[in-house]
This record gives sequence, structure tokens and C-alpha cells, in this order.
Amino acid sequence: MHVSCSQCGIADILEFAKNPDEVFLEFLTRYDQGLVHEKGLGEHLADEGIVRTEGEIKSLIGEKNPDTVTEGILYSRKDYIAEYRVLKNLEPKMGSKTEDFGLEDGITKHLIDLGIGQFYRFQEDSISNILFGKNVVIEAPTASGKTEAFLIPVIQKIMKEGIKGSVFAIFVYPTKALARDQHHKIENFASKIGIKAGVFDGDTGLEERRGVIDNPPHILVTNFDVLHYHIWHQTKFSSILTSAQMLVVDEVHVYSGILGTNVHYIIKRLKRICTNDIQFIAASATLGGAKEFCQELFGAKMQLIRGSGRKGQTDFVMMFPSLRTQRALMVDLAKRLTQKNHKTMVFNNSHLNSELLAIQAKKHKVNIKVHRAGLMANYRSLVERQFKEGTLDAISCTPTLELGIDVGDVDGVISSTIPVNRLTQRIGRAARKGQRGYAFLALGNDPISQYYKNHPDDYFEDMEKTYIDPKNPFVEECQVLAMACDRPISKHELKEHQDAIRQHLIDGNLKELNGRIVPNFDRTDSVLNDYSIRGIGKPVDIFLNGKKVGDRMLPIALEELHKDAIYFLAGIRYRVKELGYPKKNCARLEKIPKDYPYYTKSVTEEWPTIETAYERRIANGIEVAFCKLHIEKRVCGYANIELGQEITQGEKVMFDEPLEYDFITKGIVFHAPRPTRIAEESEDKEYTEASGYHATEHVVIEGSNMITGGVSQDLGGISLGTSGLIFVYDGAIGGSGASKVLYDRFERVLERSMGIIKECPCKNEAGCPRCTFSYRCGNNNEYLHKHSALEILERINRGEKTKLVDPAEGDRPLV
Repeated sequence: MHVSCSQCGIADILEFAKNPDEVFLEFLTRYDQGLVHEKGLGEHLADEGIVRTEGEIKSLIGEKNPDTVTEGILYSRKDYIAEYRVLKNLEPKMGSKTEDFGLEDGITKHLIDLGIGQFYRFQEDSISNILFGKNVVIEAPTASGKTEAFLIPVIQKIMKEGIKGSVFAIFVYPTKALARDQHHKIENFASKIGIKAGVFDGDTGLEERRGVIDNPPHILVTNFDVLHYHIWHQTKFSSILTSAQMLVVDEVHVYSGILGTNVHYIIKRLKRICTNDIQFIAASATLGGAKEFCQELFGAKMQLIRGSGRKGQTDFVMMFPSLRTQRALMVDLAKRLTQKNHKTMVFNNSHLNSELLAIQAKKHKVNIKVHRAGLMANYRSLVERQFKEGTLDAISCTPTLELGIDVGDVDGVISSTIPVNRLTQRIGRAARKGQRGYAFLALGNDPISQYYKNHPDDYFEDMEKTYIDPKNPFVEECQVLAMACDRPISKHELKEHQDAIRQHLIDGNLKELNGRIVPNFDRTDSVLNDYSIRGIGKPVDIFLNGKKVGDRMLPIALEELHKDAIYFLAGIRYRVKELGYPKKNCARLEKIPKDYPYYTKSVTEEWPTIETAYERRIANGIEVAFCKLHIEKRVCGYANIELGQEITQGEKVMFDEPLEYDFITKGIVFHAPRPTRIAEESEDKEYTEASGYHATEHVVIEGSNMITGGVSQDLGGISLGTSGLIFVYDGAIGGSGASKVLYDRFERVLERSMGIIKECPCKNEAGCPRCTFSYRCGNNNEYLHKHSALEILERINRGEKTKLVDPAEGDRPLV
């Protein structure tokens, strides 16, 4: 830990301790002994690997010629500069001239009027393949001309084959904001050629809805939530979908996990009601395994076409916050960029972090606002408009703004740790208009960040894995019901869902009528009306002064909205006055003083039961199984954590009556070997062993994050006392597919997890935030033993053999 004074420059480095007061007392003792000097630490910081020497920075810069903004950051000596690169997009390969391509005259003329006299090669390939009738995945960076690559051939096909007053192509976007943004662009192009484009979503007014239904557009812009709802309700809107011949899904990489699994079924349902075969077009930013993922999502063979970005230059710096928190680093970068009038987007990986960052940045006089899901749509639109117009200097956002919403010129992008392909998407925001851009990856005080500090090249190799799980029983159950509502199920179809259909017949949700299977609407309506394609589990509505201001899904809502929890909303903290669960799914907020020093983190307990083992295998020497799990969850209390602290430990407050919730999901279980040597040396063998398993569970989840493609945020974990059993499961009810990715790549995960603990220089028995701590820990980051975990992982990687055993009563679950 680093103790310093910004006024006189005095500084010292001391061994990490959970209680900062202990560290400060040690600092004062060293000062009294004359061991601390006012000149600060100087080169000692570089000797300890805390910052780089001036010579190392010069070597990193080489011939790159950074400007004053980047240079000032590289030489600031407040953080460890892990990597500095200048990212240059070369001029993309060019294709045919527009007028030589054989498009309809109206399209060619409009393209030339727009200044598009020649296509990029990838655009030419996309247009040709789409016109030929192929299903296509277009993978290209932000602002590279992807939209034109699919819009031009769609319009060409409409001009040749379209019928007036009939929907020919459905364009789907993941958010209403993006759909509105893109509809404007599509309509501007299409209307010049006599093609009609319309938008239909939850924000479409009554008059506009009537217009779409009575006089359907050639191109319909919508989202999968709307398709799901209207198809199963058999509304007038659903009847205009039946003529569709093309489905275009933009930002397809978003449809991972539970949402993607539902989308897989909605596409299947769309195929059932359409009178024509549907041609599929998907567009995405850089995505590992894009072709395979889209083939599973659409249930069809796809052809992959790759494009490159437009010419431009971005200074990219990977920084490790050695002497401060990740959030302090991100706030400092935002301050430096906005002071130079550079419009800046700061990407956070959670709602909480986006709110905390905005609060701290405002204290540093940064003109910043929050943009995230869960805030009301009109507020998000206001933030977008102010940023675009230049009255707002910075946005603290979650991945919602990775997508292609036009927020105007962006000069700088600051991002917390994410997979490299997602970072590329975010960086694509910087310098979109051709100016020099700035991109900063702010590593955190966590295991994977410390690993990338020491192995920056590995970061560029670890690609995100998108995944869906069509075998999720809860999704299948609800979507099969919806299929019967869309259109009666004949005896010969949907053979792959016969088990689900049979169970619905037994339960009375479906019935046979004239040789076909039809819904029992009295029962299906209640099931499907409560169902959300974006997450299984009912929402908890959030109220402030009697007005709904947001919602959160169960079970995460119990951890964030229990009584006295501090909840963040648009940069302001509130206390939860009342949670109605389980009788009513609502929470009521109340205001707290601005100087209130805490936020809260729930303390939880969980118990896993293996229902079915789907697969088993040996990884190194240990047996690991992929299973169906029953998780019993209890929120037992909460810890008060000081604002500005990233060490997620605090004073605990326990409830008289815990909040309880149980659900079925999928996950892995493995039996870790016993840390014999460390346990035998310890005075408390049971504590040392159990704490070693708990630390192993943490580092396997946190440290595997990028090998598994950034899925750790979708995972939960439990270690069972001294049994050696460690469970890692999908946080989504029914399973999302995340734990299956971990199961498939488990050997690499185990090797990296061992490296993370081995390379961490801390000597603290429990470890530290950079090796064994987890910000999601349900046990307040207690019961952790670094040395015990290292022995466990060394034994695993040496090939020590274990077999799975049954859990025993009395084993304490550590979460």
C-alpha cells in the first residue's frame, strides 16, 4: 500500500493489510525512525516494479511521437504503463466503382450524391453474396461502413422483388435507442429511392402504429422483445411479419447468454409464421467465432465476410494503477482529457461502477453524467443529446454505449478491463471523424489485471467467447408455449421439443384439438405475461416518491435492494427504505445526505445440490463435471463499504430474517486436492484448508475471465468447507452457457490461476485484491488463504488425481 502527501511529496510503500489504519500507524512509526524521506520514493518505485523507469518509458515510445496529452500520462509516474501502442488503421482495400456494380439507377445515383463513388472490398463482397441469396455475417469495426454493406443489397432486392404495402425485410436492433438512431439513417437513404422504412417498438405512438399496420413499410425496424410479444399474441402487427423474406440483425454480438438463447427461439418462431424462406444477415463488431456463433443463433449456414476500419490513428495505453485505485485512475484520465476539451466516454463494467465513477469525477469538477440500462429512456436520451451538442464533456457509461448510437464526435475512450474485441469496439468510438484519438485501458486491482500487467501480449490473444444455451429448460419451456400460441403445433413438427410439449400437455398448459396441439390460454397467458427474454426471473420495480424510476431482476435484486441497501441511480445514492419481497416485487427508495460515507455489499450464503451430471471428464488429474444444479440462496446481511475503497470489506450488519430464493441453473463441480503441506504447518488446519478452497474458487472465476471471454461476471461460485468440492455456476436461472465455456477451457484456466497467485508479490496470508479477493464475494472477502490456494493449484497443475465426492452435512459453504 502507498502512503503519500500531494503537497510535500513525502511517500512510502508498506505491506498490505485489511485495515488501512494499521498501515498508516506503521507509516508513522517508520517516519519517527527516520526511514521516510521528503524526497519521496523516486527510483525505488521502479525497483519494486510499481512504475516504469524513464528509460523504459522512452523505450516503449520509440518512434511513436505521442502528443503532449499522451506524453504527460506516460511520464506521470503514478501508474505502471503496461503497454503503449499507436493503433493505425490502414486504408481499407477498395472494390468496384459504384457505377460499375450493376445496381438500380436510383441507388447508384443516390450513392454518388452521398460521395460514395467506390465500395470497400468487404462492402462489395457483402452486397454480392446477399444479392446471391446467401446468409451472411459481416464482421467489421465501428464506423467502417457496415450499415451500407447490408442496406444497399436489401434495397436492391426490394426494388426488384418487393411488393408495395408488404414487409420485405425486418431490421432488428438490441435497444430502442439504437433502433431509432439507425431508422433515421435507413429512412434517409431508402426514401430517396422510393422505399418505405418504418419503426415499431415500445415507444411507437398509437397513430404511428396504425400507419405501420395499415400500410406496412418495405423495411421494418424493431427489436426482439416486440417480435416475441406480438407473435405469441397473434396481433395485427404479427400478421404483417408473415411476408418477410429477410431478417437483418445488427450488433449480433450482444445476443449472448440468456437473451441470445431466447433470440434463437424467436428466430425459429419467425420462420414458422413466415410464408417465405428467410434470408439471414448478421452484422457485428470483431467477434471470436462469429460464423459458428451465428450458425447456432440462426439455425442456418452462414458465410463470414470481414472488413477493416477507416483510416485513422489512436494512441492506446494499457495502465495498471499501482499507487491508487482503478477508479481514481479513470477519474484522473477523464479530468486530463476534458481539461484539454477532448470529449470523453468512460466505460465501466457494471451499473454500480458507472455511478461511483461519476460521483468521484464530479468532485474533480468533470462535467459528466451517467448513461446505463435501468435509467429511464428520456434521461438517457438527454445525456446523448447533451454530449452530441457539446454541453456535456464526458459520459460514464456501461456497455450500452458500445453499440452504434451516434453521440457525435468522440476524442477519448477510457475503459475498464474487458476482452480485446470488446475494447476494439469501444476504441472505435474515438476519432470516428478522422481526428487523433486516445484510448486508455485502465486495469483494476484484481487478479486478471495483475496478470495482464505482467503479460500484456496475452491480453491481445484472449478473445471474447459469445455463447447461447438452446437446451436451457426454462427458456425452452416458455418458448415452446409461445410457439403453440403463435400457431398450432402439428404432430410432425418440433420433434426436438417433444419432451417439453409432453410435459405441457400433462400440466394442462397445452391440449390436443383435432390432431393439433393448441394452448390453454387461461394458463399460458399468466406464464408468458410474466416472462422476460432478457433474463429469467421476475423484476422488482423501484419507486422514488411514488414514481417508478427503474427495475432489477431477481435474484440479483435481493442483493442490491434489501432493506437499508444503498442504491445508485443517475449519479445519486439512495437508501432502500422498504423491500416488499416476497409478497410484493417492489422496493421504495429514500434520499440520504450527500456526505454519507458508505455504500453496501450484501453478505450471502448458498447451498448447491447436483440434480444431473451432463458430462464428466479429467482435467489434468482432477475429475470435473458439467451439471444441472439447484442453488439455495440466502441474503443474510450486508457490509458498509467506504466510498473510494476498492477493497470490498466493511463492517457487517446481519438481518434477523434472511431473504431466501432458490433456482435451477447449470455449472461445473470439481474436487480440489488437499493442501497437505500448508495445512500441517498451520495451527488451525480446518480454517487453512477451507480458506484455501475458497481462495481457489475466487481466483478460478476472476482469473479465468478473459480465457473464457469475459464471462466471469455471469458466474457464481461456492466452496464447501473442507470437502474440497468447488462449484462454479451460471448466475442466470436455467443456465446461460457461461459455465460450459469454463468447462471446455478448464486446463488453461487452472494454469493461469496458479500463475496469478504465484506472481502476486503480496505477503498477506489472505492475499489481496490483486490475487484472491473478489468484489462479488458473498463472505465479505473473509476465509481466504493465499498460500493454501497456491499449493492446491500447484497440485492440480502437477496432475494430482481426485474423484468427485458427495457433499457432507456440516460443510460450511463459502461464496
